[in-house]
Amino acid sequence: MLFLYGKLQDENKSLRKLVDEKEAEITGLKENVEVLEKRYADLKAARIIGINDNELKDTKQRLTKLVREVDKCIALLGE
Repeated sequence: MLFLYGKLQDENKSLRKLVDEKEAEITGLKENVEVLEKRYADLKAARIIGINDNELKDTKQRLTKLVREVDKCIALLGE
């Protein structure tokens, strides 16, 4: 009986140690996720800022075209 008790205590200690290691690993992974999310947000912001003139001109032209099409549709509905 005492032998089993000692064996269970040893197993309990090793399991607690394993749980502590896994908790530390989880904490490290959470920190890594936070860093990666911040880097991703920074990259998205840099992409928006880094739009060159041609892309900006093309985007403005597409928006202008869409606005004209919407205006035509509104005019047709008004007739």
